[in-house]
Amino acid sequence: MLTARTVPDLRRLVRAWRRAGSSIGVVPTMGALHAGHLSLAAASRKRADRTIVTLFVNPKQFNDPADLDRYPRTEESDRETLAPYGIDLLFAPPPEVMYPAGFATNISVSGVTEGLCGADRPGHFDGVATVVSKLLIQTGADFAFFGEKDYQQLAAIRRMARDLDLPVGIVGCPTVRDPDGLALSSRNALLSPEERACAPALHRALVMAAGRLRNGEDTACLAAAAAEIAAAGFSAVDYVELRDAEDLAPMQRLDRPARLLAAARLGSARLIDNIAVEPAGCD
Repeated sequence: MLTARTVPDLRRLVRAWRRAGSSIGVVPTMGALHAGHLSLAAASRKRADRTIVTLFVNPKQFNDPADLDRYPRTEESDRETLAPYGIDLLFAPPPEVMYPAGFATNISVSGVTEGLCGADRPGHFDGVATVVSKLLIQTGADFAFFGEKDYQQLAAIRRMARDLDLPVGIVGCPTVRDPDGLALSSRNALLSPEERACAPALHRALVMAAGRLRNGEDTACLAAAAAEIAAAGFSAVDYVELRDAEDLAPMQRLDRPARLLAAARLGSARLIDNIAVEPAGCD
């Protein structure tokens, strides 16, 4: 596995692959890799001739400096994790490469970024859209792979790529979970053993709420899901909401394909999760 830290070095390798007729997939990450990231790398390896994994802790998507400082930085162990998976290139630029002196451009995606995590983290999705657009342009990838766990992020990236006519296919991949249902996340490392034991309640509450929605109840039933999450030991529930699966418009009743999304705080971690919900008879 090769490593590039500058854009010229990255593009030199990409040009050689293009001359050989290879297609390119990219998996953007902030490191602290787990099986969810590896599933994205596997999806890229299956679909593209060459795979680039990017590793960059993006300061522009953190609105809390303490959260940025806390975020795990594990490049050496990430490199070891990727080694058996046939990844062609690790692109791990330092901050000054991604945001050189005088950097003044910001990409903002309206609509799908409003509410949900956008309400709690002002500027977060601008930071995501800006860095992802740069990575897609820098790598010149044919396909980019993102997990569905960060569903609002995936929706924003799809909208951004469509609006800017970026010649890349945005591929959403299923959430990878532990056997007890907890969605894999780099932030799970922040949980104490006691908190980790409580964490699967987030997914359980979504599954139960989805059943009630499919049985014809309206979104008033989501208050019970929030109460179940809080009773399990979470310190705060930021939201439990039903949104349109395509544009994330709020829904009051399950009358079309939807996504049930939640965010809640447990110890020093803010956990998010979501599941697809289809009206009865649409499976």
